[in-house]
Amino acid sequence: MTTARRGKNGSATFLSLRVPTFRLFWWSGVYSYLGVQMQFLLRGLLAWDLTERESGLGIVYLAFGMGLLIFTPIGGVLADRWPKRSLLIFGQGMIALAAAGMGFAAASGNARFWMLMVASLVQGAMFGLIGPARVSTSAELVGRDQLGNAISLTSMSMSLTRLFAPAAAGVLAGVSTIGIGGAYLVASLFSVVSTVLTARLPRLEPVNPSRRKPLDEIWDGLRYVRSKPELRRLILTTIIAIMIGFNYVAFLPAIVEGQLGLSESHVGFLTTASALGAVLITAFVASRADGPNAERLLICCGIAFGIGVVLFGLAPNYLSALLIVIVLGFATNGFMVLTSSRSMVISEDSHHGRVQSLMQLAWAGFGIAAAPLGAVAEIVGLRPTIVFMGIITFLVVVLYGISSSGILVRATK
Repeated sequence: MTTARRGKNGSATFLSLRVPTFRLFWWSGVYSYLGVQMQFLLRGLLAWDLTERESGLGIVYLAFGMGLLIFTPIGGVLADRWPKRSLLIFGQGMIALAAAGMGFAAASGNARFWMLMVASLVQGAMFGLIGPARVSTSAELVGRDQLGNAISLTSMSMSLTRLFAPAAAGVLAGVSTIGIGGAYLVASLFSVVSTVLTARLPRLEPVNPSRRKPLDEIWDGLRYVRSKPELRRLILTTIIAIMIGFNYVAFLPAIVEGQLGLSESHVGFLTTASALGAVLITAFVASRADGPNAERLLICCGIAFGIGVVLFGLAPNYLSALLIVIVLGFATNGFMVLTSSRSMVISEDSHHGRVQSLMQLAWAGFGIAAAPLGAVAEIVGLRPTIVFMGIITFLVVVLYGISSSGILVRATK
């Protein structure tokens, strides 16, 4: 492990990038997220083209979420007991193959909804498999004292790609000579580049080379979290907030194309607006994620997250939705960076992988909740459903803030 020295003020925004191995890892993440962000939008666009139903969007994200749900706990165990580089190479390579397969199917006019579901399931599974390894690798490359900064910069790479990737995917998908299939193939190339860069990382030895059965390791991780009330509250809050609140992004095609009557490129630009807010908050959080007020900032971001989703559900036109989504990007990314960093700080190195696997279950919940939320939207309306999602998110974060202040701590022990 190599660490960089802090500047005089101890809060340099790009401190972790001074570590050469982390810098390489950061760039591999940039290319990975370019592919992932393009596919996230393309998955919704193709689902809408094939079904033109909110429930169709929900089912595709449900498949992604089921893959996450099944493989994230396994990924947490493997991150603690297998060489992380090998795990990352395998998972990233499989994501590239699934994207390429979907791209060829769409480009040839042979794409079917079941194919999209299978591709989403595979990509969700691989995302779950490598997610805990990605976060815990950051900790090993820079050390615990720079962990918050490293996680913030990793999130910044994701946010930066969201500035360009969704808009590029939307524009490419809207070009008749390229289409959704060609855009999928471009996304797969980015995943291939990420895999090549990951292969250049040093071999990171397991921190917990246990010979116990994986299922025993999973139960051990659950018992560990249960024994730590602060960690338990943080993980539950994160899972519920992301599962319910962040699902507003799953319905962007339905809002923009279905209700506002705009094009695929407008969906991409809306996602890019969210990324703009995310970049701004990440630069701010990167120098504060390891500070004494990190948890207070986490709660403020979470509350703004819930309010933003409510306002998005009430947005009367595209311009107002665009402005609200910028604020949402600011709030959601700050919330996710700070919850991830906090979970690493209050857990032990030997359990980092399994703790992160539980944090990653938030994204499994996001996918799984998309299907029932889509069904609810078809019954009561899309906008009332989004407003409800924002209210739930707001209340969950407020309860976490109250418990963190000590009022409900005794009740959770």
